Amino acid sequence: MNNRHDKILFWGCFIALITTSYAFISRMILCGGQFVTDFGLDKVSVGELQGAGIWPFGVSIILFSLFIDRIGYKVAMIFSFASYLVYTGLAIAAYGCIHGVTGDALVAGQKHGFQLLYWGSIILGLGNGTVEAYANPIVSTMFNTDKVKWLNRLHAGWPAGLVMGGLCTIALAKNPDWRITLGLILIPAVIFFLILIGRQFPKSEREQAGVSYLAMLKEFGAFGALVGFGLVFAQLGQVFGWSAGVVWGLTGAVVVAFAVITKSFGRLILAFLIMVMMPLATTELGTDGWISSLMETPMKAAGHNPAWVLVYTSALMMILRFCAGPIVHKLSPLGLLATGATLAVAGLTALSKTNGAGMAVIFAAATLYACGKTFFWPTMLGLTSEQCPKGGALTLNAMGGIGMLAVGILGFPFIGYLQETSATKQLAAANPALYETVTVKKDYLLGAYQAIDPVKSAAITEEKSQADLKTATTTGQFSALGKMALFPAFMLACYLALIAFFRTKGGYQPVHLDSK
Repeated sequence: MNNRHDKILFWGCFIALITTSYAFISRMILCGGQFVTDFGLDKVSVGELQGAGIWPFGVSIILFSLFIDRIGYKVAMIFSFASYLVYTGLAIAAYGCIHGVTGDALVAGQKHGFQLLYWGSIILGLGNGTVEAYANPIVSTMFNTDKVKWLNRLHAGWPAGLVMGGLCTIALAKNPDWRITLGLILIPAVIFFLILIGRQFPKSEREQAGVSYLAMLKEFGAFGALVGFGLVFAQLGQVFGWSAGVVWGLTGAVVVAFAVITKSFGRLILAFLIMVMMPLATTELGTDGWISSLMETPMKAAGHNPAWVLVYTSALMMILRFCAGPIVHKLSPLGLLATGATLAVAGLTALSKTNGAGMAVIFAAATLYACGKTFFWPTMLGLTSEQCPKGGALTLNAMGGIGMLAVGILGFPFIGYLQETSATKQLAAANPALYETVTVKKDYLLGAYQAIDPVKSAAITEEKSQADLKTATTTGQFSALGKMALFPAFMLACYLALIAFFRTKGGYQPVHLDSK
């Protein structure tokens, strides 16, 4: 590291990132379990509560990046810490609404408690996004000659928090007082606050080099505004029920403003990387929960807590990210991304062939996939920062925000589409009459499709038909995994194209800004 001060600052940011992932996973686990029982939630309410902690994450990363250099990284850090305090307080208050009461008082308490959890989750999501908004540019500034290595090490904090969350979940699995599970977030939160509050935060690399705010906006350009703010408004539109006209109107206004002010389309390489980031985020984040769910059945059959799957894969990712330095020095960032994409293709393809296989075979295929996708996110951030340093916090953090929002708005629905179409195709071939009985036509962003209706499926009592439904659903999941391999295959083609492009210029070289 550069010096002792930078070392302390790095570890403070690392622990802050642990806090974000612990908060994320502990809340998601409770949303699927104790919250349902304690607050009487249906699936729609569960989805709303889960989403409330996710969409503010992506929105705040992008919005904060516009002015984080103006308010300073320390102010952003204090805001994130305050968010964790408020979230914990609201969660504890929600617990108090439902315990020790019965009858009508319980019904009213569940409703009020849900609202406290909902707004607490939104505040939590804003805090999580703010951590990324200041941690990424701080680390890329301190280690501006080795950004990919140190951003990978920083983002080892995310799986470290997942490991912590998984172990706490296992340890507290039989404890009904979920205030303890959520309250543990205060341990890393207080630690990073105490580490960072007395530190002097660096000015961004962009500011040190004398690059103007307008030059930063030009780097992002009209195209970046179209994708980034288009996703922001699309997400807010889903949450608040805006019409398509409102979403497009707000997006158009921001794009026109960027075009008039900057007179720039944006860096072409940044536009290219933005288009790659969306399938990358879907490959990494979109399939994680899906693969874990496939491994839960053999884990339970073997008598193990399914959370060990999360602990294993997260620990593997954490270790590999800390070892990224020697690998990236040997392969270059693009070589590392191309290698990861190749392994991800192989891993997803292998997973798609494991239907009916034992736990060891599924774990082996999942391990191959995990090794491939481990370096995707931080290396893409490092690549963006190395090639577009004039974009500062905006281009660096907008890349992460675009990835996060793209998964929620585009990625998850597309994954659901793949699973449904694969399952209905299998069911149509195996039992055409049952297919006609239980499927319904649905629409989503990319068009119409046939889906298996859960209400109609629940009404099926004939044993063979039930077996055919179960087989179709399971087969559809595994078949869809094979189709998902197209995403890292597309990424691989893009990385190879970039490698070829840089070879025409003498090989890959980061862009450096000289300080004033």
